Amino acid sequence: MTAIPGTVAFDEYGRPFIILRDQEKQKRLTGIDAIKSHILAARNVANTLRTSLGPKGLDKLMVSSDGDVTVTNDGATILKNMDVDHEVAKLMVQLSQSQDDEIGDGTTGVVVLAGALLEQAEQLLDKGIHPIRIADGFEMAAKCATDHLKTITHKFPESVENLEPYIKIAMTSLGSKIINKCHRQMAEIAVNAVLAVYDHVTWDVNFELIKIEGKVGGRLEDTRLENVKLAILTCPFEPPKPKTKHKLDVTSVEDYRALREYEREKFTEMVKLVKDAGTTLAICQWGFDDEANHLLLQNDLPAVRWVGGPEIELIAIATGGRIVPRFEELTPEKLGYAGVVRELSFGTTKDKMLVIEECKNSRAVTIFIRGGNKMIIEEAKRAIHDALCTVRNVLNTKDKKILYGGGAAEISCALACAAQADKISTLEQYAFRAFAEALEAVPMALAENSGLSPVDALAEIKARQLTEDNPSLGIDCLNRGTADMKVQNVIETLASKTQQICLATQLVKMILKIDDVRSPNDAGDAA
Repeated sequence: MTAIPGTVAFDEYGRPFIILRDQEKQKRLTGIDAIKSHILAARNVANTLRTSLGPKGLDKLMVSSDGDVTVTNDGATILKNMDVDHEVAKLMVQLSQSQDDEIGDGTTGVVVLAGALLEQAEQLLDKGIHPIRIADGFEMAAKCATDHLKTITHKFPESVENLEPYIKIAMTSLGSKIINKCHRQMAEIAVNAVLAVYDHVTWDVNFELIKIEGKVGGRLEDTRLENVKLAILTCPFEPPKPKTKHKLDVTSVEDYRALREYEREKFTEMVKLVKDAGTTLAICQWGFDDEANHLLLQNDLPAVRWVGGPEIELIAIATGGRIVPRFEELTPEKLGYAGVVRELSFGTTKDKMLVIEECKNSRAVTIFIRGGNKMIIEEAKRAIHDALCTVRNVLNTKDKKILYGGGAAEISCALACAAQADKISTLEQYAFRAFAEALEAVPMALAENSGLSPVDALAEIKARQLTEDNPSLGIDCLNRGTADMKVQNVIETLASKTQQICLATQLVKMILKIDDVRSPNDAGDAA
């Protein structure tokens, strides 16, 4: 008797049909088949990002479930907005996010490299090499590549007076972004912002002190105050309320008048306390009603209401003021100082912004971006963030080591790994050669996205690096007539490139060691 894989049911005419259970309907892959399935899923994600790599990389238009549109070529943003169901594909998304969290740039390159490593691993699996031997070989090759990177680095020319090297490294990060038409100006803004908050003692850059704002279109008109003393208040301009639940009965006109008079007295007292401290501008975290607003204007005391908590903290840091929770605690010593406070209004829109300049402590800055539409502004914010991270990565390290981009570092590492493979007599030599070919995927993608022949461009640069002994030769993506990335000022940090190789290799090792995927629905197969 043949067992039926499911449940037999009948329609209204009595005809039988079989309802298959999910476990029988979908065959679960194991062993090498599972590994190849995982490799295919991860490669599909990498191929999606491949065309966005480099200065000539293309943008992706992402549409969310609620119809919001995002145009970007930032790898982390693309993967974050992708609807990914496959478990291993989600690992690629996390890989890009890890690179973004740790370094802030190189999110596309790390995914492209991981995809190329998995493609090479699949070819080695087809040759019958065990996944563990491939994973171990890749780990050895990654160490060889990262060690070689240290031999081709250059000392970053650090100088407080000369900011040009910092600007050039920021321009490299911005070269592939939508704002590359004005990337010199954006690079200068990023460098000045990072240096403003940089701690020379701890080599630390606190990004919480850098705020990026943007407004769509319009023109700028301003109203200003000079030599401003700021009272930074977290207490509301309103009469005090009982801490417990209460009920107020107003039963007559006299009661109402008495209540109004009480409120007026309290408002007058609050305004007097603020004014007597020497305040010329009040910054309040909470709102205040028309009565308080009238009294403030009557006393020539401009005030700003509904200022958010993070902004309050930044204002306090920048102006050297103290955040005051009660009016009674306000003293002249707790006031902040700013040389200029301006109000910006944007054309015919109702949007307004307060600009506080010439502060006591400049270690709190705001980058203000204008753009034709919201999508351009959001992409510009992401580009500025990448540039800030790139400059920070140079400042954060004691030795200040840099590399040259355009695929030059990857080609040099590929040549080093291929040379090392000839010295290995064990099976790992195949993994070394595969790793070298995977590294070449990055310069090939750069050439392909720039409209060049990837194979011809790679062959030429490899030959020139060997004959000229010049590891700074890369792909001339911008057709400037020279392949020397040192001349083109295409600069990357050692930390970013090392992190890309290490993270990509770790993920590939993890995928190669997964030979089965079990979900709660597979519990019945355990027997």
